Amino acid sequence: MGIEREKKRKQRMFQSSDKPLLVTVFLLLGVGLIMVASAGVSYGNIRFDDGYYFFKRQLLGIGVGLFALFFFQRIPYMWWKKISIPLFLLAIGLLVLVLIPGIGTEAYGASRWIDIGPVSFQPSEIMKFSLIVYFSAWLSGKALSRRTDFNESVVPFVIVLLIVSFLIMKQPDTGTLGILFLISLVLFFASGAKLSHIGLLVGSGLFGLLILVWLAPYRMSRMMVFLNPDHDPSGAGYQITQALIALGSGGLMGLGLGHSRQKFAYLPEPMTDSIFAILGEELGMIGATFLIALFLFFAYRGFRIATFAPDEFSRSLAIGIVAWIVLQAFVNIFAIIGLIPLTGVPLPFISYGGTSVAVLLGAVGILLNISKHSKIRK
Repeated sequence: MGIEREKKRKQRMFQSSDKPLLVTVFLLLGVGLIMVASAGVSYGNIRFDDGYYFFKRQLLGIGVGLFALFFFQRIPYMWWKKISIPLFLLAIGLLVLVLIPGIGTEAYGASRWIDIGPVSFQPSEIMKFSLIVYFSAWLSGKALSRRTDFNESVVPFVIVLLIVSFLIMKQPDTGTLGILFLISLVLFFASGAKLSHIGLLVGSGLFGLLILVWLAPYRMSRMMVFLNPDHDPSGAGYQITQALIALGSGGLMGLGLGHSRQKFAYLPEPMTDSIFAILGEELGMIGATFLIALFLFFAYRGFRIATFAPDEFSRSLAIGIVAWIVLQAFVNIFAIIGLIPLTGVPLPFISYGGTSVAVLLGAVGILLNISKHSKIRK
């Protein structure tokens, strides 16, 4: 009898979670696996003598992520509020470790990975998650009057962001910094902050971006390419030029799955931040539109969970997770189609990257746990 009751309890718990959101995530994972297998075949053969090297590594990351999803789905979401400070300090520590030679791994002039024996991961992905948890706990723990007070809200908020920004830019990783800033801004706005404070933060962020662009020639080159797509097509503008060629070649229906030409040493990073261009080339505008529709539906289900969340912390946490995934998706897509400068951020659930997909799936697990406690029944 006890076993039967436990079985029924598990069934009720699973049935009460947001199944449409979970199905959407599985569809995104499926599209991602197919595209990583296709986009990474040439680079995998050249570098590792294995066309499915990236596909197999991505499968491993998804396996870890699915374990985290179903495990976190079972953990009461309030547990994250209790560990928000230790989790944030852990993420800070990892960002420091990545800068230490011998622990952090440098590639393409940036140190963004930690290698410990066979384990390799990207601390900045953990920081995205931990910052959402930390700000959600901090903002929900303040009375509304304190959230609208400049010294009580804006000053500590900016101090935390400056610490994180300093460590991220020591890597350096401007794209990740931009995503972290946007997520934090969404959380601050959703907490009931004054619009004047939001405007001040936006203005300060834009000013800081201009300084970063001015300080680094390669960022200035990217900005020049954005302002003038014909600027330096064989240099700074090479990636966006090849990405647009890929998208244009795909047309409405695409060249067919596996038939991309740009992935054969033409388009840089075809299985990571340029994967949307390969998808557009092989599956056409129809495939690209389907992918965008999946992200929009994820946003709808996610913000629906936030709307009917049982308390302020779970509401903020759900908003932060959804904003992270959706904003990063559209930043990647907009960069590839030339609407914003190239950022180098991956496309969630689609781009190759074990750390990214594992952490994202863990965050989805928390979102599903919040949905179980929704004020309405699905």
